[in-house]
Amino acid sequence: MTTDNNNPVDALANTLGDTLIEAADNTTGDNTDSELSSEQIKAYLQTHPDFFENHPDLLELISLPHESGTAVSLVERQISVLRERNLEMRQRISGMLEAAKTNDKLFDKTKRLVLALLDTKDLPSIVDTLSESLSNDFQVEFHSLTLFGDPQSIPTCNAKIVSQSQANSQVGTLLRTNRAICGVLGSDELSFLFGEKSAEVGSVAAVPLSYGSAFGILAIGHSDPNYYRSSMGTLFLSYIAEVLNRITPNLLQK
Repeated sequence: MTTDNNNPVDALANTLGDTLIEAADNTTGDNTDSELSSEQIKAYLQTHPDFFENHPDLLELISLPHESGTAVSLVERQISVLRERNLEMRQRISGMLEAAKTNDKLFDKTKRLVLALLDTKDLPSIVDTLSESLSNDFQVEFHSLTLFGDPQSIPTCNAKIVSQSQANSQVGTLLRTNRAICGVLGSDELSFLFGEKSAEVGSVAAVPLSYGSAFGILAIGHSDPNYYRSSMGTLFLSYIAEVLNRITPNLLQK
């Protein structure tokens, strides 16, 4: 439905009416009430001039062309740009909210693990508490805790015990970075960290454990090669490592 009336109410009514009529026609195939529908909308808008003040979100859905011949109206272009920016901003805010929710969950899990670690009294308890949390609470696919030293002098536990020289030869590059890393590791490094399950590991997040000098390495893995990426943040993994750095060294001797 179109008219030559330049009244804003008429224009809005026509735009809304045409939209509703088109939707109704597509649904029922009947357009006998098209004129009446637009008139009803027009009458309602005239009696409720504050309608769009109370429903500003509807203005984003209305396209109101301006008479500008074959040229694109500057006003229309500005409105289009603003709508695009509005949509982009909403998407960014939605992404930030999702990230915040994810971080909240990670924080809660990390807090539970840290409190549980602080209650441990010996090395086996630390290893078992860490393994249980990573498997059940964090639900990581693969994880390993490797400690450096003499197997005869370190208390018996479920961690992998290797000599410092063996660690330097297998994962020396990782140890020298002295920080958490994410990404794809070589087959030798994977084999050192995950043993017989290394063939199933696609990507890894790992962090050296050190207190004065390196005494171990904590690693988690995923079957998807793209799951742990180099651009991924390692804040929570690094925080767990910092806690282990404080409570573990004094318990490494029998």
